[in-house]
Amino acid sequence: MNDCIIRPARPGDEPGAYHVCLKTGDFGKDGEPFFKDDPDALGRIFVGPYLAYEPGLSLILEDHQGICGYALGAFDSRQFYARYEAGWRPDLCARHPAPQGDPAQWTRTQQIHNCYHHPDYFCPEPYASYPSHLHIDLLARAQGRGFGRRMIEMVMALLKQRGSPGAHLGVSVANTGAVGFYERLGFQELVRAGTGLDACIYMGMKFK
Repeated sequence: MNDCIIRPARPGDEPGAYHVCLKTGDFGKDGEPFFKDDPDALGRIFVGPYLAYEPGLSLILEDHQGICGYALGAFDSRQFYARYEAGWRPDLCARHPAPQGDPAQWTRTQQIHNCYHHPDYFCPEPYASYPSHLHIDLLARAQGRGFGRRMIEMVMALLKQRGSPGAHLGVSVANTGAVGFYERLGFQELVRAGTGLDACIYMGMKFK
């Protein structure tokens, strides 16, 4: 039953979108067991800033049960990160102290809180070819039905209309399903960064 709708993001979507981020927060699988002490930890960096700073590039997938996915984009990654650094991150750091002790013993929540204090603004080169970035998450009930492809293509169309020459995205090496999904969409690997479970594949696509 095709009961999902794709719509622009609007004020008030934050709780539902944060929940999607949580439920896909374990490399695409349910992250809730790992973030019981702070369910919004992931959403504060991977969802909130986009809804606040790039609402015109934020799409929501919704069904009769509520929000079940999103696709989020940023037109100019460096400008987006500069705005995040100046206007978003200070409050995160003030409300969530940096974790102490041995990093090898940190919980998932502590690892994310550490990201608040030590953000990663990496953008693959050549930046001029892939200045935009985007990401998408869908709950299990919305997957495998073509909505992911449609939403990514809609965000890329919006970026292209604004004059972007191309976009990049980052995918955990552990999320093999997502890597294959983006490859089928036409994204190509640009570079890899990090090691182990923290390793990330950066993929890019030039807009024709």
